[in-house]
Amino acid sequence: MSPESHGLWSIGELAERAGVTVKTVRFYSDEGLLPEAGRSGGGHRRYGPEALERLQTIRSLRTLDLPVPAVARALDAKHSLEDVIDGQLSRVKAELTGLRWREVALTLLRDAPAEERAERLRLVGAMGPMPGTDAVARFWRRWLPPRMPGRLVSDILGQAVPEVPAEPTPAKVLAFARLHALVASPCGPRDHDRGQPAAHRGPGRPEVLYAGLREAYALAAVPLRHGALPGPGDALDCFVAAYAGAGGVRDTPDFRRRLGPVLAADPRIDRYWELAGDLMGPSVVTPGAAHDWLLAALRSDAAA
Repeated sequence: MSPESHGLWSIGELAERAGVTVKTVRFYSDEGLLPEAGRSGGGHRRYGPEALERLQTIRSLRTLDLPVPAVARALDAKHSLEDVIDGQLSRVKAELTGLRWREVALTLLRDAPAEERAERLRLVGAMGPMPGTDAVARFWRRWLPPRMPGRLVSDILGQAVPEVPAEPTPAKVLAFARLHALVASPCGPRDHDRGQPAAHRGPGRPEVLYAGLREAYALAAVPLRHGALPGPGDALDCFVAAYAGAGGVRDTPDFRRRLGPVLAADPRIDRYWELAGDLMGPSVVTPGAAHDWLLAALRSDAAA
């Protein structure tokens, strides 16, 4: 009596009906994707008609380049096929972004003046095939005062760390490469200390300072977008109150007169904010731009 009279197929019959090789059926069976319906008296695998539909589904998913573990999750009733496909779609988009980045980086190198090509090659090569923002985030975590609340640090990073351009241009690739080189440059503990503003090194409350500065920068962004000249107002009051509160002192005219020179003498990371501004675009007011506007407002206020 043939296997088909029992409604079961041999591995060869299933392979023939599905249009695949016996090796393919055996592979998916060994991976647990294609359960057997039983075994013959001689120990050979037997499959039911439902195996054909399952094998066709497996082949369709593999045609979409889903790896075997993802196919297994898609076939598992505990997992949603939509979730698995969404995950694969995210990976494909990341791969396309990487390819687009490489294309623009190669264009940047090809079109560079001969005397700049070696430097650009070094900058682009240092980022790797698909750049990320990990080095920039590490820079800020080192630069910020220690023992800051985690949520505040995350908020600051969200404002200060530009995203990798999803639609890169040669200019943005070059700006990101220069930013990456800037934050990745090695520096010892002493160099790092010299790069800290005075407010970082004092006995005050840096969490109060940075929470206040975030609010002041947001307030200053409004007049900055409208091209207003630096001057008194809520943004400046909030800016000064952040420093006064962190130091445990009152906001007085004398404090404001002394604060301006102290902040003017602080180390600057203007190059960082210049490159970050190039990446974020003209519609975004960076904290660096807001800080400069508020310092100018403070000088104007003290002079008045």
